[in-house]
Amino acid sequence: MGETAAANRHHHNHHHGHQVFDVASSDVVPPQPAFKCFDDDGRLKRTGTVWTASAHIITAVIGSGVLSLAWAIAQLGWIAGPAVMLLFSFVTLYSSTLLSDCYRTGDAVSGKRNYTYMDAVRSILGGFKFKICGLIQYLNLFGIAIGYTIAASISMMAIKRSNCFHKSGGKDPCHMSSNPYMIIFGVTEILLSQIPDFDQIWWISIVAAVMSFTYSAIGLALGIVQVAANGVFKGSLTGISIGTVTQTQKIWRTFQALGDIAFAYSYSVVLIEIQDTVRSPPAESKTMKKATKISIAVTTMFYMLCGSMGYAAFGDAAPGNLLTGFGFYNPFWLLDIANAAIVVHLVGAYQVFAQPIFAFIEKSVAERYPDNDFFTKEFEIKIPGLRSPYKANVFRIVYRCGFVVSTTVISMLMPFFNDVVGILGALGFWPLTVYFPVEMYIKQRKVEKWSTRWVCLQMLSVACLVITVVAGVGSIAGVMLDLKVYKPFKSTY
Repeated sequence: MGETAAANRHHHNHHHGHQVFDVASSDVVPPQPAFKCFDDDGRLKRTGTVWTASAHIITAVIGSGVLSLAWAIAQLGWIAGPAVMLLFSFVTLYSSTLLSDCYRTGDAVSGKRNYTYMDAVRSILGGFKFKICGLIQYLNLFGIAIGYTIAASISMMAIKRSNCFHKSGGKDPCHMSSNPYMIIFGVTEILLSQIPDFDQIWWISIVAAVMSFTYSAIGLALGIVQVAANGVFKGSLTGISIGTVTQTQKIWRTFQALGDIAFAYSYSVVLIEIQDTVRSPPAESKTMKKATKISIAVTTMFYMLCGSMGYAAFGDAAPGNLLTGFGFYNPFWLLDIANAAIVVHLVGAYQVFAQPIFAFIEKSVAERYPDNDFFTKEFEIKIPGLRSPYKANVFRIVYRCGFVVSTTVISMLMPFFNDVVGILGALGFWPLTVYFPVEMYIKQRKVEKWSTRWVCLQMLSVACLVITVVAGVGSIAGVMLDLKVYKPFKSTY
């Protein structure tokens, strides 16, 4: 699920600095300076190319979604699994193409730029849809924060367990509770949440990229080694067999697998921010279309490899999270490296998804209560070793702590990685990846109602809506089934 700091960097600067400017110059092009170091909107010249845009997209996409793919393919089997993945990649590719035409409202070369996905929805579709889109997007970000808390705590636990397992020579099953690890993660995030604009620190995106490649590559390599050791490709054409799970479970799990795969592809939200880093001429949308083709080809290949190798290595027994499901026991130090990489990545990625929510809430509150000291007054606290004093605000501290505590508590109530990932994938997929891009494109290109193109676009939208509903229902059913067996706050693995 999209993990980019780079993309959000733009979105953030935009939040703070450019509000006034936008209103003033929606129709006026600022006078061009004699030397060309600014773009037509008066911002510093953008320098991005096809390659930088592709790199951003790849880092945005390849994240913790990779880990549940082997499980998803195991539910679907060797025919449907790869087919569903290809299907999602084509839908994502197509809707990304539609989205790239929405970067500029009106004319593709000189129309007014939209700096974020939400800006595009506001300027093309208007206020009401903008509110709904905002609600879905912030819900999605909140959900991602929960998903990351679960994933990070499972990885911390896996390090602990693999070492304990190694010590006892595999005799001790090493059961332990995930709660202390969720609390550790929560406390870390509370501290990081107090750093303003943490998601704009330039090196975070590089660290995230390196980490996600590290653990994805280790997962892939271990899968290949395991297949070589087994000497056969495990798995069947139709997926997990009815004896292993009941008929109804098989249906729910198939639906849930759709959600997991959708989650792995849900990054349309950051595309416009990435497009905002690209230089022109040629028109940004052209560059972006090339970049989405390259990056979706790369990620689909990578996903196919990771998912297929994981399934080939374990067959029906493919674990829900490839690196922590204890499919692999040795080499234990390599697994520890991979899990440590996941934790480092998720600690940063959590902030990348939480900071936009903070910015949004704080902005709305400040607008509503401009005179209330509780919300607006800044206290300066001198911290030894820092040049500038830390600006503290009571509301900000209370609210950000509250946010992190709520995500941690919810994670402790339902620590099921796959189900939560499935719900998130379902929630974000149809509205953000299909519905809004299709609607914006129809509006931008003035597609006639009931023309062939219009009908095809609407059919695509309806088909994806069905997939989303089915995946959502499957995942919620999964949570219900898990909750029957599980007592809140007492999860042990």
